[in-house]
Amino acid sequence: MGKTAKQYDQVITACRQLFSDKMKDYGSAWRILRLPSLTDQIFIKAQRIRGLQQNQEQKVDEGAQSEFIGIINYSVMALIQLKMGVVEQPDLDLEAAVAMYDQEVTLTKGLMMDKNHDYGEAWRDMRVSSLTDLILQKLLRVKQIEDNQGKTLVSEGIDANYQDMINYSVFALIHLDQGTNQ
Repeated sequence: MGKTAKQYDQVITACRQLFSDKMKDYGSAWRILRLPSLTDQIFIKAQRIRGLQQNQEQKVDEGAQSEFIGIINYSVMALIQLKMGVVEQPDLDLEAAVAMYDQEVTLTKGLMMDKNHDYGEAWRDMRVSSLTDLILQKLLRVKQIEDNQGKTLVSEGIDANYQDMINYSVFALIHLDQGTNQ
């Protein structure tokens, strides 16, 4: 599992850098987004990945990797919004936003390590297309929970679904980087 932890950190380092660079360009404008808006952004990215996996022709010169990175970063933003709430004006500076990003990623990586231990790194034998489908399933679950005003009877909450989407996206990026399980 040490290899997985190292690969996970490498993926997150690239995602965090993009998050930081975009914070420098745009500030924390994302703080005004309500959870359903973030969920829809993630949904668009996951649908595009699925389209790339199914279609022979690609008309936009960005591959699945950038979309998985987007899923990770939007999911982290959603986790931050869950904890902090939505604001009417951007309210975070770069340092505070990156610290919250790191905090959410640390919690999410811990969840991955626990599950990875229990599941025996089963994700390594999964296809990227299956990881994409699982992300889409999680998105549909989140949308349903949102439609239910956040209430669930027996299911995990929205935060766990966002964390799973982050982890599935990291796994997909590891596979794509290695050229495996496409």
